[in-house]
Amino acid sequence: MNEANEREQAPRSGPLSAVPIHEIVTRWDLDKTYLRSRFDTLRELVAAALEPPERKRSVPGASAVLRELSTRGAWVHILSGSPRQMRRKLIAKLALDGVRWNELTLKPNLSNLLFLRFQALRDQLGYKLPELLKARARDERRLDSGPTPREVLVGDDSESDAFVYSLYADLCAGVVTSRELERVLRAGRAYEATVVACRQALAQVPRVPVVDRILIHLDNQTPPSRFRLYGSRLVPFYNYLQAAFVLLERGVLSSAAVLRIAGEFLDQHGFSPDAIARSYVDLVRRGHATGAAPSELARALGVLGSSALPIEGLRQAVRQLELDTPRLASEPEERPPALDYAALASRYRGGRNRRRPGQRF
Repeated sequence: MNEANEREQAPRSGPLSAVPIHEIVTRWDLDKTYLRSRFDTLRELVAAALEPPERKRSVPGASAVLRELSTRGAWVHILSGSPRQMRRKLIAKLALDGVRWNELTLKPNLSNLLFLRFQALRDQLGYKLPELLKARARDERRLDSGPTPREVLVGDDSESDAFVYSLYADLCAGVVTSRELERVLRAGRAYEATVVACRQALAQVPRVPVVDRILIHLDNQTPPSRFRLYGSRLVPFYNYLQAAFVLLERGVLSSAAVLRIAGEFLDQHGFSPDAIARSYVDLVRRGHATGAAPSELARALGVLGSSALPIEGLRQAVRQLELDTPRLASEPEERPPALDYAALASRYRGGRNRRRPGQRF
């Protein structure tokens, strides 16, 4: 069976396929976002492909956040640059972690090699943007005139996720026109097939704001200030407890869900109550949280009463949150800035997504 046929005949959904889209769509990268992957070289890529599922390591807290999102009824779309040949092992790894998903899209690197599209092996703009737009068009058909869901996009700081996700968000919102999109793709030296695919998919996408937050995992410990040009819609985070706090304040996760995630950080990831508090205070100080979480968590903790959770540690963490959180936290700025996407496309041209030492955005 060739690669194209495999993609068409492989199941496009996991155990959550019967769950309709209601309010939330989440789109996740895998490598360095969910998995602690390293394939900057061909040797690392081969090693990752051969590695058995049980040896693949997840980023602490990522599976807990995904489990809570799927329990919440969110539509989970995994969109990764991992090659399609890794599909079975990735599905097995997600199953080991108890993660349920609806869509899994992987990169056709074998086809890229066969057709000598070497640039496409590393390029993220030409791969992820058309897949995002096509997924958005599929969502519209699946909604069948229902309410438009909010989207949460999750990526990392080692590739061009911040750029591609922001461009996608502004395309959906109508901030970037189809003519401007073509100029951006030309600046990024996208293949003609990519330009056509994006144009066709965009024609099927209603122009309404759908992206609520873009969450960027700081796998490389990139200074958050380097993402400031994308506005407060994009939230760089150091750990998935911070991501959970953001989703709590956006109404995506419940207080009980965040307490369960915090309990996992206490039990399994070596966090102290003070480290939990510092994670939240960091968000407030950077303008990505309002300071409302401590009181919400305190109320939820009062009625939780689950012996499976480290209750005393959670009580200490919530008390520390109430003490340390600034009282005058303001609402994060919502309006994203105007971006020169063509200039950004030139910067990331041909998959030049990995920063060199000392390189600035």
